[in-house]
Amino acid sequence: MRHLRDVRILVVEDELKMARAVRRGLEEEGYVVDAVSDGEDALHRALHQDYDAIVLDVMLPGRDGFAVCRELRTKGRWAPVVMLTARDGVEDRIRGLDAGADDYLVKPFSFGELLARLRALVRRGATERPTTMTTDDVVLDPATHAVTRDGEPIELTAREFALLEFLMRRSGEVISRSRILEHVWDVNYDGFSNVVDVYVGYVRKKLEVPFDRPFIRTVRGVGYGVGLP
Repeated sequence: MRHLRDVRILVVEDELKMARAVRRGLEEEGYVVDAVSDGEDALHRALHQDYDAIVLDVMLPGRDGFAVCRELRTKGRWAPVVMLTARDGVEDRIRGLDAGADDYLVKPFSFGELLARLRALVRRGATERPTTMTTDDVVLDPATHAVTRDGEPIELTAREFALLEFLMRRSGEVISRSRILEHVWDVNYDGFSNVVDVYVGYVRKKLEVPFDRPFIRTVRGVGYGVGLP
């Protein structure tokens, strides 16, 4: 098991007070931390230094966080990325995932939550992701927003696609409704409470009914998942 002193985190944040607080908190937990305040410096550091995780703000001088993350993935750098943003719209979450981010936190957030998510990502480590994702006979292409099952194209709305992509990025895991709601809708979403169940139903109607076989599994009292045993 690696000692925390061997775990290096890159913090990319242009708000000085926020950057200092995150850096201090991580160092107090025993992590080695580098901190930069703009996209170009972040790219240079992340391309020439191996990091175990990157905390990446979206709104940066020069290149924004989306562009930085996308460039890192294009160059084959797969350190896990947690994106920080003051934006809470689903479109920004989708943009972040499409750019290759692993997780998302909306400001203001608790340091404890950031720490928990970083621990999970560091345990998982860097995993190179293919341009398309495949679970069973379903193939999803984040770049073109195309989905096929058994070679047949499936037409999904933007929200349905975001839901399916979130589940497929975590294939083999059971994801709670609250976590799905946070990532695919909005942490402050105040619409109807069963929206996740309704949209799972929409996706199932398009992805399962025509093929007469299931894909999304319901784990009663917990949530949903794909690629489960």
